Amino acid sequence: MQRHYGLDWLRIGAFAILILYHVGMVFVPWDFHAKLPGAWWVAVPMMASNPWRLALLFVVSGYASRALFLRNKVPWRFARQRTLRLLVPLAFGVAVIVPVQPWVELSLKYGYTQGFWHFWVHDFFRFGRVGPMVLPVWNHLWFVGYLWVYTLVLALLATVLPGGVRGAIQRGFAFAMRGPALLLVPIAWMILVNFVLFPGGRETHALVGDWVAHATYLPAFLFGFALACAPATIAGFVRRWRWSAAIAVAAYALVAGIEIRWPGNTMPPPWGTVFAIARAVEGWAAIAALIGFADRHWNRDHRWRRTLTEAVFPFYIVHQSIIVLGAYWLRGAGWPIWLDAVTLVAATVAGCWAFYLVGRAIGPVRPLIGLRRHASRRTGLDPRPAIA
Repeated sequence: MQRHYGLDWLRIGAFAILILYHVGMVFVPWDFHAKLPGAWWVAVPMMASNPWRLALLFVVSGYASRALFLRNKVPWRFARQRTLRLLVPLAFGVAVIVPVQPWVELSLKYGYTQGFWHFWVHDFFRFGRVGPMVLPVWNHLWFVGYLWVYTLVLALLATVLPGGVRGAIQRGFAFAMRGPALLLVPIAWMILVNFVLFPGGRETHALVGDWVAHATYLPAFLFGFALACAPATIAGFVRRWRWSAAIAVAAYALVAGIEIRWPGNTMPPPWGTVFAIARAVEGWAAIAALIGFADRHWNRDHRWRRTLTEAVFPFYIVHQSIIVLGAYWLRGAGWPIWLDAVTLVAATVAGCWAFYLVGRAIGPVRPLIGLRRHASRRTGLDPRPAIA
C-alpha cells in the first residue's frame, strides 16, 4: 500500500475541527465540564460537523490500520504494536492530563473545595464516587480506548478467519460498495441503529454497554480497513463527491433549520424524527464527499504534512484539558463571547504546540504522548501516527 496523503490531510483537518468543536462546547447549552456565558445559536455551526466528525476519524483509522496490519504481517504482532502505541499514551493521559477536567467540573458544579493537588493525590484514583462522579475517568480519551478495542477485534477476526474467507469478504465489500450503495447502505445502517436497534439510545463512551457507539464506530472502522484495499470503491467516492457534498449540505440545511426553529431539543415529535434522519444523511454524505475530495485534490505531500500528522495525537491528548482549564480561568472575566472564544482557541493551539514540541524533544516522554521512542533519522521514512 502506498500512503494516502489525502486521508492524512483529512485526519489533520478532523482533529482541527475537534478542537474548535470542544471550544464551542464551552458556550452551547449542552452539558460540558466547564461553561462560559454563551448562546443557543452556537449549536447551529457545530452541527455542521457533529454528525460525521467522529465516524470519519474511525474510517480513516481503519484505513491506516490496514497498512499497519500488512507491515506487521501476522495478527498478534499487529495487536502488540497497536497496544503499545495506544495504551501507553492512554494510561499517561488518564493519569496525568485528564484529572484537571473532573476537578474543574466538581469545583464549578458541585461545590468541591479542595485544591487540584489534593484532588489528584487523594480523590482521582479513588475508584469510587466523589459527589456524583465515579473516578477515575477517561473523558475525551475514550476514542483511544475504543480504537484499541476495535484493533483487538480486528486482530481476532484476522486470526480466526481463514485467508480464503478474508479474501471473500474483501471481494464482497468491493462488489457491494459501488454506485448508489456507497451512500444508501451506510445511511440505511445508521437509520437502523437509531430507530430500530437502539431507539432513543445515546452514546455513553463508557465502553461497556455503549451499544449505539459500537454499532456506529466499529462498522466505520472496519469499513476503512476494507476501503484501503478497494481502489474501485475509492474511485466511486471520487466520481460522486460533488453529489455527496450537495446531499450533505442540503441535509445540514434541514438540521440547522429545525434547530433554529426549535432550539435545544424542543422540537415536536414528527420533527424530531426528521431531524435524526437528516443527521444520518448528513453524516455519511459528508464522509463520502470528503473521502472523494481528498483523493482527488489532497492526495499529495507537503513539507508540513509529516509534522502535522505526528502532532495530531499529542494535540488530541492535551487539548480538552487546556480548554477546560482555560474556561475555568476565564469565568467571571465578563468578556463578550467572541473574545472568550478567540482566547480559548489561541490558548489551546499554543498549549498543544508547546506540549508537542517539548514532548517530542525528550526521548522518554515521546511514547507517553503517542510518538515513537526515537525520531526517524532517515529522510525518506514516514512512520504512521499512533492514532490511526
